[in-house]
Amino acid sequence: MHQVNLMNAKELENQVDVQVAATMENLMSELTHYRHQSEKLKKINTLYQRMAGILDLPTMIEAYSIWLMEFVDHDLIGYNNPDRQRMHMFCSYHGPKRRLAIQLAQEMLGQSLDQNTRITKAEGFHVNKWGLDSTDCYGVLVLLRKGKPLSEEELLFIDESLVILVEPLKRALEYEEIFAQAHKDNLTGLPNRFAFEERIGSIIEQANRHGRPLTLAALDLDHFKAVNDSMGHVMGDKVLQQVAEALKQQIRLTDLLVRMGGDEFLLVLPDTSMQDARYLAERLCLAVEQLNVVTDAGKLAVSIGLSEWKTGIELDEWMEKADDILYQAKANGRAQVAIN
Repeated sequence: MHQVNLMNAKELENQVDVQVAATMENLMSELTHYRHQSEKLKKINTLYQRMAGILDLPTMIEAYSIWLMEFVDHDLIGYNNPDRQRMHMFCSYHGPKRRLAIQLAQEMLGQSLDQNTRITKAEGFHVNKWGLDSTDCYGVLVLLRKGKPLSEEELLFIDESLVILVEPLKRALEYEEIFAQAHKDNLTGLPNRFAFEERIGSIIEQANRHGRPLTLAALDLDHFKAVNDSMGHVMGDKVLQQVAEALKQQIRLTDLLVRMGGDEFLLVLPDTSMQDARYLAERLCLAVEQLNVVTDAGKLAVSIGLSEWKTGIELDEWMEKADDILYQAKANGRAQVAIN
């Protein structure tokens, strides 16, 4: 009997040990879970802090990409809101690789969002897309990454972060809309001089910070005065609207086309070298020529002067240089592109 009691006691002790071990294992698992949750909340709280106070879309997408890079490696983040015609992306590449990534992202952001395009692979990149759908803030976000595809844990983390990102995005879009109304040319709908002065500083700062090319194009219509003189100012206004639309059709959403007044325009071209800017400027000349507006003085055309940003020069000096180069194009026979 004593032997039986010892055995029962031993079995009871073993059962207790098993229960204690199981309890400890559960406690350790819960502690690990809570620690992971705490770390995740800390990361998300950092995102809250970084988004606070940002009012423009380019800075917001850049800040989100830099924050996310600490936890999920990627090469490009892009966002597009088709209703408001606002697209921006932030890419860690430079040179030809950068142009390839941006071109791919633009194509992906322009496609409709369906199950077949949410996760795909193209040009060596793993491409993931998300729809951001809230009141007045529909949009599409795309992430490009080379190497291995995103893990389930990384996808879940991004999903949770996008819940946080939606409201700041909505705030930025609303601010930009209010800003646009006060900084829009009433005749052409293009940004005006105030918009240029407000945005050019941050555009230059980004170019300097990341060592990217930035080119300014000064545009002036040829024979526009003859349009007003021979056809009247009402027709002149219509021609300016046609010119503005023709120019807009040739540029990217990330470019800044401004009507400075009268028949003078400025075009700011981020991430654009002098060579690429010249190709674009020649297309702009052709687009205006194809409007086929003929006056007694000659056919309506556009002369363009190009100047690439150089670190250390003042904004006024840069603008004056582009203007001087423009008038070289005028002096050389008009309807052409001149470069520095």
